Amino acid sequence: MNRRLAPSILFLGWFMTTTNAPAAEPIRFAVRFPAPQTHYVQVEARFPTAGKAEIELMMPVWTPGSYLVREYAGKVEDFVAKKPDGTPLETVKSRKNRWKIMTGGAAEVVATYKIYGRTMAVQSNWIDSSFAMLQGAATFMTLADGVARPHEVVVDPAAGWKCSISGLPSGPGGKPNHYVAADYDTLVDSPIYAGSAAVYEFSVDGVPHVLVNEGEGGLWDGPRSAKDVEAIVRAEKAFWGVIPYDRYVFFNILGEAGGGLEHKNSTVLMASRWATRTRPSYLAWLNLVAHEFFHTWNVKRLRPVELGPFDYENEVHTPSLWVAEGITSYYDRLIVRRAGLCTTAEYLAGDPPSAGEDRTINDVERLQTTPGRLVQPLEESSYDAWIKFYRRDENTANTQISYYVKGAVVAFLLDGKIRRATNGAKSLDDVMRLAYSRYSGERGYTPEEFQKTAAEVAGVDLSDFFRRALRSTDELDYAEACSWLGLRFSKDRPAKNDKDKKDDDKGAKAWLGLTTKNEEGRLMVSQIKRDTPGFEAGFNVGDEILGIGEDRIPAGQWNKRIETFKPGDKVSVLIARRDRFQRLEVAFGQEPPRDWTLELLPDADDAQKAHRKSWLGE
Repeated sequence: MNRRLAPSILFLGWFMTTTNAPAAEPIRFAVRFPAPQTHYVQVEARFPTAGKAEIELMMPVWTPGSYLVREYAGKVEDFVAKKPDGTPLETVKSRKNRWKIMTGGAAEVVATYKIYGRTMAVQSNWIDSSFAMLQGAATFMTLADGVARPHEVVVDPAAGWKCSISGLPSGPGGKPNHYVAADYDTLVDSPIYAGSAAVYEFSVDGVPHVLVNEGEGGLWDGPRSAKDVEAIVRAEKAFWGVIPYDRYVFFNILGEAGGGLEHKNSTVLMASRWATRTRPSYLAWLNLVAHEFFHTWNVKRLRPVELGPFDYENEVHTPSLWVAEGITSYYDRLIVRRAGLCTTAEYLAGDPPSAGEDRTINDVERLQTTPGRLVQPLEESSYDAWIKFYRRDENTANTQISYYVKGAVVAFLLDGKIRRATNGAKSLDDVMRLAYSRYSGERGYTPEEFQKTAAEVAGVDLSDFFRRALRSTDELDYAEACSWLGLRFSKDRPAKNDKDKKDDDKGAKAWLGLTTKNEEGRLMVSQIKRDTPGFEAGFNVGDEILGIGEDRIPAGQWNKRIETFKPGDKVSVLIARRDRFQRLEVAFGQEPPRDWTLELLPDADDAQKAHRKSWLGE
């Protein structure tokens, strides 16, 4: 139902139905969309003053789960404060994300502001004529007094929109579009949708779940997606053994963007509305669902000690994102397999192609083909997330590794080590459940506590394993895990005979080690990895490749032209660098084989097959 009321009337009705008020007076918000096609949301907030001569408001500079300072205050416009009777009040911008208000003796002040939201990303706001997806940190201010208090929100959907939806509890009487958060952390952690999405509901163990598909457009298979999300919920509940919420909402925004962000009883997902039309893209979406939902336990409740209580105004560093994100990345595809939503072959193949990739690739292959693995330790990758992970450049692959990727690989190796040490009686699953039982309260875990918990489950000393895996750049050893699970890599296949080797040499592809992109008809170098022919020849990111020898190369013909050469051929490449022509002399190398493709061991024994079935949940 779409009820359009003036904010003052909304608040009056809210106030009259609120009883048994807590000691700390609530902050009350009214959210309206009078002209959503302009991408603005209007916010009215009522702040209690407790008799103070001035109050100070704060807005976060980052949002939990995404470790980058995003400066949400930069989207705020037309900030005005007044008394409830409309008398203007003096305001001063005290910091980049703070506002002081001189109360003039009023018991309550009313602040109004509007926010521009046109960033299709899970950490930011999106508002247009068809719907709005609001993130708490990017929308709501609070009193900077450190006092815990309720925050209440009334949403007034735009004309033509059917409803609003949030993971927040409903306000008094269960009125539509009325929500109440027990404190500011809860408000920040509870995105709000308004629009006319397709909504699917299901229950698991009596607990309601909602899938909100915005933008199906006749392309996205809604019923299928809801059925498979339910299967993932059931698989993850079986993993953890508990459901720690009263209701859960999956916000699935089909706006041709990508990504996901976890919240305590909801998640925001973004995907293409075409994704259910192809197997790889749909599997990628299922993996995303499994990943963000796994965070309901791992991160939102079982968290590194540094990530709480939240400091919304400063960077918060932790070396344990390999647990929070890496272990979650290990389990996301594994959960999809255990839920019966992909085959073993699909699971072993890895992640379907994404931006910048043209093939399915597993985490081990991604790690082992990244030169930065020999430069940056895993815990350092986590600690420096704020200044490196979200600020990638053309040299990132040469100097950094992802705590998602290497964290997932370390989790795989740790799982195999525990399974072998306990003869299959225990696994990383047991570590996560034990850690959850111990550290999912207010405090969280230290790196040492998590590692000791893993060693306790394994029954062996893991200190050397963690030193090498987390705090060094030593190459990882895959032999133990692969042997236990009956797996191998393509590089471990039996040696070929001379005839097969000669046949392979005949089909060897020429290679420079450059990543290129077609930029409005210009063939541009976008990445160069170390120790490749292109790197040694002096190619730079940003070079425009014009031709080889005396022949022009159209932007769309680069790969086809490379196929006409053989490893060892020497060529002169004409480039344009900073608008000046230059020639680079280079000899083609041979395209490296895909040594890290994960496969089932053809001659696995019965014990290995049994171990693998237990691991995959078959």
